[in-house]
Amino acid sequence: MGSGHSHASTDHSEPTPEAIAARRRANRILAAVLIPLTLLTLAGMAMLWPSGSKEGVSLANPYSAAPGVTFDTGTIQSVAVENCMQGVSQQNQAQSQQGQPQQGQAQQGQGADCTFAFTEPDKGGSPVKVVINPDVAKSHGVKPGDQIRYLNLSNAQGASASQGSPAYIFVDFVRTLPIVLLALLYAAVVIAVARWRGLRALIGLVGAYFVLASFMLPGLVEGKPPLLLALVGSTVIMIGVLYFAHGFSARTSTALLGTIFGLAITALLAAWATGAANLAGVGNHDATTLMNTSANISISGVILCGLIISGLGVLNDVTITQSSAVWELYELAPQSSARKLFTSAMRIGRDHIASTVYTIAFAYAGAALPILIIVMLYDRPLADTLTSAELSEEVIRTLVGSIGLVLAIPVTTLIAVLVVKATGSQAAEPQVAGIRAADDGGRAPAGEQAATHAMTRSAVNPDDLPDTGTLAAAAFQTRRGRRAAERD
Repeated sequence: MGSGHSHASTDHSEPTPEAIAARRRANRILAAVLIPLTLLTLAGMAMLWPSGSKEGVSLANPYSAAPGVTFDTGTIQSVAVENCMQGVSQQNQAQSQQGQPQQGQAQQGQGADCTFAFTEPDKGGSPVKVVINPDVAKSHGVKPGDQIRYLNLSNAQGASASQGSPAYIFVDFVRTLPIVLLALLYAAVVIAVARWRGLRALIGLVGAYFVLASFMLPGLVEGKPPLLLALVGSTVIMIGVLYFAHGFSARTSTALLGTIFGLAITALLAAWATGAANLAGVGNHDATTLMNTSANISISGVILCGLIISGLGVLNDVTITQSSAVWELYELAPQSSARKLFTSAMRIGRDHIASTVYTIAFAYAGAALPILIIVMLYDRPLADTLTSAELSEEVIRTLVGSIGLVLAIPVTTLIAVLVVKATGSQAAEPQVAGIRAADDGGRAPAGEQAATHAMTRSAVNPDDLPDTGTLAAAAFQTRRGRRAAERD
């Protein structure tokens, strides 16, 4: 009897030679596909790697200053609304009253009110009177305690400091503290919930931004082929992020294959849509700035890269989740047929499709909310609005990204089912063999042995079960039967 229990334990923990052989075959197939693809991607990255030269790029830095002008920071002590000319320093006011042109300027400003923030400089010294931009004063406003960055013209050389203009001008808020606190909170929540895997995902995110900043963005500036640049860079990011965050396994490799498939579909659709819909960035201030910056920068190429990159996160989410769902369903019911496993996993996939479509649409709508409000106020027909230069890029980004992720789900599911059946199709046999060995030890009567065998073989009949929940419940009953048989 003791030997029977020992044999059951040994069989339960060690896979059969057939299972090992099947697992090796599946891993070899995955490696035969992914290793050449990875090497090809790295070779393409080496060929497309930008030189880093900014020759021919002419862009005026808005944060560069004239001699004597500095960007200072400080904390607002109080806020007042006064006549605009009261914000001018006494020295400038005296200078503005010396000539007729300056007096005319003063008279023009006497009837207007401006918002001033009395600000204590971080570098020390007496508080200064900073004039707040009218759009900031109307939209958000300023209040005591706000940290701001302002332009200090008090030591400017030349006439700019003597024309009756304010000596201290608001530039922006200092947001370092809230952003750092949110980043720390985000990292703490991710690590607390996902633990070591969450930490690895955060490190992988840093690596992804490194590829974006050092490879893709400089490549676009130098005029590299945008489609190849986006495909190569996105594939490198996905390979690094998936394996670093989730480890080297058949499950991760399956998700990677599904991601690359969805990425290819997205890239093809984005390339076609960019030309067919004539996405040229017309009316976009940033696009106009880039066009005037360098002749090598293609605005349509930048838009094409943006369409591909914008769908990476959601695409990665659905593929890794779908792959994990297949593995978990198989763990619950290892006797499931491939067709039943695919059908059950696709029930999860359809729910995921619905939720991610909403996610993409609302994410883009939120980002484009000011444009949506402006277009709404134009009172144009809906068809004209959605196809306008202001919204067409967002609409196409939503459609292209959604098509890519929707098609990636069944492909990822199919690959995952094939791989899990190949690598784990024999996984249930050691458990059944262990139960049989325990029964053969003779501790239970023959009738109970027959009942146990019937329960373990028929408690989960996957092809006859209607849905995933029933499948999971039946699998739970089977496991309970196995534990009872092992105890006997």
